[in-house]
Amino acid sequence: MAYVDGFLLIVPTDKIDDYKKISKKAGKVWREYGALEYRECVGDDLDMPFGRPFPKLLKLKPTETAVFSWIVYKSKAQRNQVNAKVMKDPRLNDMDPKSMPFDMKKMSMGGFTVLVDV
Repeated sequence: MAYVDGFLLIVPTDKIDDYKKISKKAGKVWREYGALEYRECVGDDLDMPFGRPFPKLLKLKPTETAVFSWIVYKSKAQRNQVNAKVMKDPRLNDMDPKSMPFDMKKMSMGGFTVLVDV
């Protein structure tokens, strides 16, 4: 059964292009090591009239937006193998958390077992 790492983060809207450069680089590395999918999605229609809208949930400032991302793997075991290789890859080791175009302390992430795959 497929396994998914999911991410939700807050990015200043004026830093989206910087974030895109980093995520394209990271996505290539994850895919090279075996991830089946790597998606990064920027919020552009977040004020929904029902539920708890992302801006309220994330306490977004007017100058920020949400980025919703996921990486798909064959299994949790394969995810662990891929991530171990990614973490050792020198192409990503030069990324300083202090110079990221978003606050890493506000990032949420987790691993998910696929419940429905239609």
